[in-house]
Amino acid sequence: MTRRLPAAALALLLASAAPSAFAHSQAWTGPQAPAAPTPQNTPLALPRALPPIPAPTAEAYPGVIRYEVDATDVEKKIIRVRQTIPVQPGHLVLLYPKFLPGNHAATGPIQLIAGLDIQGGGARLDWLRDTIDPYAFHLDVPSGVSEITVDFQWLTQPDNSTWRVVMTPEMVNLQWEKALLYPAGYRSTGITFAPSIRLPQGWKYGVALETESHVDGLATFRPTDLYSLIDSPLFGGAHFQRIAIDPRRGSGEGAVHLNIVADAAKDLAPTPQQLQWFENLVGQTDLLFGARPYDRYDFLVAATARLGGIGLEHHRSSENSVPADFFTDWGKDLGAAGLLPHEFVHAWNGKRQRPADELTANHNIPTQNTLLWVYEGQTEYWGDVLTARAGLASKEDVLGIIAENAAFYDNQPGRAWRPLQDVNNHNLLGYRTTNPYASWMRGTGDYYRESALIWLDADTLIRESTGGKKSLDDFARGFFGGDDGSWAPRGYRFEDVVAALNAVHPHDWATFLRTRLDASGPDARAPLDGLARGGYRLVYTDSLTAAEKRVRDGWQRDFQYSLGFTLSSSNKLTGVRWGGRAFEADIGPGWELVAVNDTAASAEKLREAVSAAKGTDAPIRLLLKNGDRYRTVAFDYHDGLRYPRLERIQGTPDRLGDILAPRRR
Repeated sequence: MTRRLPAAALALLLASAAPSAFAHSQAWTGPQAPAAPTPQNTPLALPRALPPIPAPTAEAYPGVIRYEVDATDVEKKIIRVRQTIPVQPGHLVLLYPKFLPGNHAATGPIQLIAGLDIQGGGARLDWLRDTIDPYAFHLDVPSGVSEITVDFQWLTQPDNSTWRVVMTPEMVNLQWEKALLYPAGYRSTGITFAPSIRLPQGWKYGVALETESHVDGLATFRPTDLYSLIDSPLFGGAHFQRIAIDPRRGSGEGAVHLNIVADAAKDLAPTPQQLQWFENLVGQTDLLFGARPYDRYDFLVAATARLGGIGLEHHRSSENSVPADFFTDWGKDLGAAGLLPHEFVHAWNGKRQRPADELTANHNIPTQNTLLWVYEGQTEYWGDVLTARAGLASKEDVLGIIAENAAFYDNQPGRAWRPLQDVNNHNLLGYRTTNPYASWMRGTGDYYRESALIWLDADTLIRESTGGKKSLDDFARGFFGGDDGSWAPRGYRFEDVVAALNAVHPHDWATFLRTRLDASGPDARAPLDGLARGGYRLVYTDSLTAAEKRVRDGWQRDFQYSLGFTLSSSNKLTGVRWGGRAFEADIGPGWELVAVNDTAASAEKLREAVSAAKGTDAPIRLLLKNGDRYRTVAFDYHDGLRYPRLERIQGTPDRLGDILAPRRR
């Protein structure tokens, strides 16, 4: 999933061998099927031998699957599903989606599916889950049965401790792929669904599907293929507002809309100025890319403290959760303001133009992640740039974001053993898994934020080398643009990225990229050359401006670049940096700060102590507790508080300022 993340020498593997679909003009009929079927069960482990799970072919599934969702049980948070599937006698395998779009890993929550009941010909049909692939269900369709009904429940969760909340008494976030089964042996583009959903009485909704009718809470949609259904989630709620924000098409056919659901009606209150900024966002993306990869676009926005957080891209829509007071207390959360631009850019980068190794035939064929540094990294870059160009944040705000990212990677020890490319490839092992030493292990955020620094490096190099005549904007228009209104996916490879960069400005781009992606070892450094070429240097300060405080949520508890940890709201030491001062003092996860210089602990007291010790010989004494153990640690540190900042290099072009400035028609 592409949630915008806050700050805190491998080859391209199979991507380099995949056939390129870049710049193909023919109609898209779905990704190519793999050469071999998915693994089958072992007959000795079962009471009877089962056929292998069939690989997808180009043949279309015969008939239309009627798909009915009941999302009215918001108190118990249960979504009920009935599917009516046309079938032929013989063996049938039904699949639950495993590799979900935008997640880059096997994240389908099949653990939450219960009550599976399959009926055909007036009788219950036995099914058997595959023992190798638990996302597959085998059954035998008797002679004379032409359709089956499949009933089950998606037991959505009451809190966000394990799975995110998708239902509250006020709203629902329906992701169709979490609550459906589909026949194996077919591409997702070759299976047609006729979907409908029943919502609580009076609720309204936003979705990129075409509504055929909406009567008494039952919404019926035009039949569509499985690929488009899964790519078209729904936000519905008791408090809903739909607003056109399209400077090109107004509110007419194919326009861009905000679809806002909220915990309370009072939170449905975007101001005219805020709507103008979102309209600017649409206009600035038009100027950047030159063509729209959609026939309509719906921002689905939940202003909520109750629904689980999300930021997820789709071709013609995106799922975005923001704080409940996002519109009524504007500017408090810059990460939320930058979420919508990030997910919007994905319509170009990640959806229509997509790494070839992520174009799979259906949602149970493994994806690959060798090019996430383009898919997510360049999207992160353009998301920040467009946030500034649209006016959703100021230049100073975005410079603060870049400074935070630069400092984080300039101080990240994990590069000593692990290149950025491996972080991309590793993602399949576990989606956004946590670990006690993130600075050493590295993680998901790196292919977003470190990759964004690589693209800043590339942008400033092009601008410097061409005297400002060319920029990464030209790459974006050439690589992601074209075919206005078309949203058929096109695959790209590493070689295609290099060729498109060379078309803008000839350079050894292959070496430029591979050096930064494959660098590891004690001498490997963060990709920060774009800062100096952009007219800035990374420095550290002991005080923050109002804008920097707004950018750095939790700055009050941030001691990463002084003592080497972050202090939680409950005074726990978290994010202990590998090799930092706390680490070298044998402090690891689980320690709680009890006192600072013999005074009851708080983040404020610790800031005061670090500031008071600056330029002196006095140690900073911390009393720590871990279970029933206590320790006193004295830090011989005297450089004061350190927060990152970008400082202008006088006499140099402000290329970063040029990058962040809005484009004019």
